[in-house]
Amino acid sequence: MQYLHTMIRISDLDGSLNFYCSLLGLEEISRRDHETGRFTLVFLAAPADRERALRDKAPMLELTYNWDPEKYDDGRNFGHLAFRVDNIYEFCQRLQTGGVTINRPPRDGRMAFVRSPDNISIELLQKGEPLPPREPWASMENTGSW
Repeated sequence: MQYLHTMIRISDLDGSLNFYCSLLGLEEISRRDHETGRFTLVFLAAPADRERALRDKAPMLELTYNWDPEKYDDGRNFGHLAFRVDNIYEFCQRLQTGGVTINRPPRDGRMAFVRSPDNISIELLQKGEPLPPREPWASMENTGSW
């Protein structure tokens, strides 16, 4: 397993970039605008992690800026921790066997979400290309929020 990033939602893109980059010293690694979803993702890394972030896409801070105003309460501004795993199906099975609810099953062979005992959202991403869809995951419904 490899730690990838922590995602937080921000309400002021310019102000947040000023804080995290100009003041804190992180560097912008990539930025993507998603027209259909109406949001921008900006990935930042510490200068000492720049090469690893470019090569491995980790470790980074993901800033998610939703274009439509939204008030973030109940910790909604903190999004999730993300980890890359070698086999998402085996990893989810191990978690489920251990009593963890798979909130967003890996139906696509690429991504799943679970929650920690303290209700922190955890994103699991398949290393490399998505795995072919496999049961029981392919037909499993979402459970709760993620």
